Amino acid sequence: MEKIKSTTVLGVFHNGKLALGADGQATMGNTVAKSNVKKIRTLAGGKVVAGFAGSTADAFTLIEKFEEKLNTYNGNLRRAAIELVKEWRTDRYLSKLEAMMIVANKEEMLVISGSGDVLEPDSQVAAIGSGSMYAQAAALALKKHAPHLSAEEMVREGLTIAADICIYTNHNFIIASPEE
Repeated sequence: MEKIKSTTVLGVFHNGKLALGADGQATMGNTVAKSNVKKIRTLAGGKVVAGFAGSTADAFTLIEKFEEKLNTYNGNLRRAAIELVKEWRTDRYLSKLEAMMIVANKEEMLVISGSGDVLEPDSQVAAIGSGSMYAQAAALALKKHAPHLSAEEMVREGLTIAADICIYTNHNFIIASPEE
């Protein structure tokens, strides 16, 4: 049985604002299984946004675990991410999960992986998933050459470029920002 996966998630901090967006496509092998998957979640009463890429069921499990860690550590994003990764790497069940996440609040953005990574991206741009390099390249170019755009506009355009190039990314975007 093939797993349902593939996506593009892009986060951009620009001019003190964050936007995190994802496409809606889930694939099974080389077939579109669903075109409107919601891969962006708001957590902690809207103060944290999270996006995931990889196996859909695995990612849903990890989002729930991350939310538990956020609650345990009073909304401390970095601490919750580090504790999630520790558990993800050492727990027999969790260690088999195949997904990545971008999590952010109004102050910081982190990329989390099951290989033990909790990374704060350079240039305040983070991307994961099959179309991530296209989206990231577009967002970095926009930050440099179109600074008048908002973070949300940069995410939307970065995802659009990725969707135009990557067969595992579609144009059904969800974009969210953490509440102030």
